Amino acid sequence: MLAVRDIDVFYGRVQALRSVTLEIGPGEMVALFGANGAGKTTTLRAITGMLPLTTGEVVFDGTKLNAMSPEAINALGIAHIPEGRGIFPHMTVWQNLKMGGYAKRLKAGPLAEQVDRVVGLFPRLKERLGQQAGTMSGGEQQMLAIGRALVGSPRLLLLDEPSHGLAPKIVQEVFALLANLRTEGMGLLVVEQYAAVALSVAERGYVLDRGAVAFAGDAESIASDPNALVGAYLGA
Repeated sequence: MLAVRDIDVFYGRVQALRSVTLEIGPGEMVALFGANGAGKTTTLRAITGMLPLTTGEVVFDGTKLNAMSPEAINALGIAHIPEGRGIFPHMTVWQNLKMGGYAKRLKAGPLAEQVDRVVGLFPRLKERLGQQAGTMSGGEQQMLAIGRALVGSPRLLLLDEPSHGLAPKIVQEVFALLANLRTEGMGLLVVEQYAAVALSVAERGYVLDRGAVAFAGDAESIASDPNALVGAYLGA
């Protein structure tokens, strides 16, 4: 589904990514770990066209994304949920969900069908369609951010720290929802510091260290290898 091949990314003269290579298959959840500044967020931004590549390539279902705009990449079926969720706090839940269909220019009928499908997955959102998004709890806002992305029917979902600011119980709920999305063949790439939860549902993972892949393997091998986790300052 997605192949990231030997990409280098620079911020000015500072190299942020060094020959990063990773893959995600259909229906597969892949976790991306690393200390602050290791290059996790930069990797997501490079995939979605928000940062230019110096070398290497990103290929999605056979289409090379290097020269494409973020909007065009989103329209192909890649949705990015940034750290902090990126919802519109002064808009209602319904208005936020409508924005999820913008890139695909969904008409009123198909848009309403997609929103109905999403609120079926997130019953709490259905109860709050007329509520200002900024007045909801952190967990509900994270569900809204995921739901808004799903309105556009993505085939690949990129999430940056979905557990940020959430209570442990809500983190478990969010990851259970993400795991269920794989049954539809959706691929997921999740940047997460809460390693134990992510590894409990992901099939594979990559550990970044100073912009390079330091370790890659199945979830069980990463969880059981102290060098993979402690070396990336993740602990248990």
